[in-house]
Amino acid sequence: MSDYLLDEHGLNPGKIYRLFTGSICPRPIAWVSTLDGRGNANLAPFSFFNVVSVAPPVLGFSPLLNGEGRPKDTILNLGAVPECVVHIGGEGLIGALNATSASVAHGEDEFALAGLEKAAMPGVSVPRVAEAPVAFGCRLREIIRFGDQPLAGNLVLAEVVSIHIDDAIWNGRHVDIAGLHPVGRMAGSDYARTTDRFELERPA
Repeated sequence: MSDYLLDEHGLNPGKIYRLFTGSICPRPIAWVSTLDGRGNANLAPFSFFNVVSVAPPVLGFSPLLNGEGRPKDTILNLGAVPECVVHIGGEGLIGALNATSASVAHGEDEFALAGLEKAAMPGVSVPRVAEAPVAFGCRLREIIRFGDQPLAGNLVLAEVVSIHIDDAIWNGRHVDIAGLHPVGRMAGSDYARTTDRFELERPA
């Protein structure tokens, strides 16, 4: 067993990243589309993601700065067009989702790179992935920046203003998990399925 006081042991960001991603898992994946100031679409996955509020409905995801301390296109685009669409891709789209994680030149369209169709999303100017079963159209509420060093996070708080959901997986009350086939992010190149589940009743 080991204990680490970070001020004393000085674990570097790379080691902390590997510890976080290896132990805080599985993590849901936000598949986020944005637009730059010229109208070029960007699409990228982020596994530092979750719900942060229901009333108002707010999602949070955190694009890290890259290894050189530069922001990713998603952050740059949100500065130009403060809207995004957050998708839940499901296992059927995992190949396309993975393709959009590639490092490409700013302004290159990841929709085209991954062979995906665009569709209009109500309430925002940013397109959604037509094939995605769940999408949340969002307006930017805030970006909390945690520094300018490599791997520093940018916590994006995005308020949901519209929802697209496939009627085949939503009955107005429950989402059909078997139909959605959600996946979670693990460490390295690993992903997790949700096909093995169990139930526990919450205490009164």
